[in-house]
Parts: sequence; C-alpha cells; structure tokens
Amino acid sequence: MRTIILFLCFISLLPTYVFASNNLMLDKVEIKQYGHTPIPGPLFLNNKKLQELIKELEKKVAIEPKNAHWSEDNELIAERPGRMLDKQAFQVLFRSAFYDGSIKQITVPTMPVYPSVDRALLEEIQARELGSYVTYYKKENKERAENIALAAAAIDSHVIFPGEVFSFNEIVGERTVERGYKRAPVIVKGELSEDIGGGICQVSSTLFNAVDLKGIQIVERYAHSRRVPYVPEGRDATVSWWGPDFVFKNKYNQPVLIRAHAKNGRMVIRILSSESVVPFTGNDS
Repeated sequence: MRTIILFLCFISLLPTYVFASNNLMLDKVEIKQYGHTPIPGPLFLNNKKLQELIKELEKKVAIEPKNAHWSEDNELIAERPGRMLDKQAFQVLFRSAFYDGSIKQITVPTMPVYPSVDRALLEEIQARELGSYVTYYKKENKERAENIALAAAAIDSHVIFPGEVFSFNEIVGERTVERGYKRAPVIVKGELSEDIGGGICQVSSTLFNAVDLKGIQIVERYAHSRRVPYVPEGRDATVSWWGPDFVFKNKYNQPVLIRAHAKNGRMVIRILSSESVVPFTGNDS
C-alpha cells in the first residue's frame, strides 16, 4: 500500500493536464507545483514558473483561425474561428486557486480568435473584376506544372485589404521538397539551371500583369536576367526565396481578392473586388 501511495505522489508531481469538453483543466496538485517556500516561511507563488506555464499553455490551447476560401472544386468554404489563451483571466484564476484552499480545480480560460476573411466578405468582393491575365505552360513538364499549381493554390482566395501590402514570398512561403515542390528549370544569372520550385516565376509574372492596375502600387518587382517565353518582354516578375520578391500595395478603398488557377497548361489570375471599389486619391506613399 505504501508503494502505491508513493507512486501516486510521484505521478502527481508531473505536469499533467486534463481535457474536458475541449477545455483544459488544472487540478490543485498541479497548481501547487508553481510555488516556492522560503526557509522558514509560507508557500509563495513562483512567478517565473507561472510565466513558463503560461507560455506552455498558450501552445497547448491555441487553434489557428482559418479564413474562408474556395476549394479545388471551387466550393466556397466558410471560415473557422480559432482560440487563444486568455492570459489575464488565467492569471487571476490561477492565483486565486493557488492561495484559496477551497478551489480544487480550474478551467483554463480561452478567448476566440476570429479570421480576417469570412464567407460574407468573399461573396461581396467577387462582384467586380478589376483585372485578369492568362499565361500558358507545357503540362507535359510535370514537375514544373506541379510547382505552378502549388504556387497558384497558395495565392488563391487571398484578400488584400486597403493599404495592405502583398508579398509573394510571404504568402507562398518557402519552396521545399517537404511542401511538395519539385526540381525544375530556373534562370540563374542568365543561365538555365534546375532548382526546387522551378516555374513559380510564371505565377508571379502572371500576377504582376493581372494587378497592373490604377489602384495597385507596385512596391517591388525584378525582371529575369533573360527573356522568358510566357509573358511579353519586360512584363515578368522573378522571385526566389533568398532573393527577389514581388510586392504590391492595395490603393483601393475596398479589399481586393485574388483568384488563381493553374490546370492543363493554362494559368489564370483574376483580381476582384466589390461594386463600390475606387482607387484612393492622393499620393502613393
């Protein structure tokens, strides 16, 4: 019996958490672990350990919100709220439970995190087409075609709010094998080579031509070191993860929506917004 009691005491000292109905619970034994006792003196809360616990709980309870978007089958998928730790409420609850012997357990408080783009917004800002552009590629080059499709999917359904800046590299992310990108031809210092993600410059170039509008300010764009076949000369936008980016700013009074699609050798990008969209007046700063 003594062995069982000692074992249970050991287990109780481990940082364990109980989930009930998607809520994270902390019991009294767990809470008391975050104290320290001066010699001699009463038990005091160790604030440093509490802050470490808060950081750990932030990771455990966090659920990222998901914006509304279109699926591969062009079905409009509704947004999904997320959640985060309510740090202020948690500290009040935790301190109360730590010093009040009558409190045996607390529920870790969370707060909702709402996505920036909901279904209603997407429905509103697809009313008017501001610009579009189409380029073509060889679907037989499967590796390059897959890279183009992946990058197109990454920017599809993306919304740029008034005054917001769009960065191609930031939105598409690093092109890696783990993320599905393949090795395909690229242009490096004027010479043809191969690298992971080869072909996505066609997506950035198609996007550049689609957003070349009165209400869009091009912030950063670089041309290839040699001419590319999918857009007219001087109308390309090269990108690479550790190098050039394609960046633009929304100068309209309404959010703008990117719809991008690449299939069967055809790359299409459309720029949409609401019926009331107009460019801001004034300078371009």
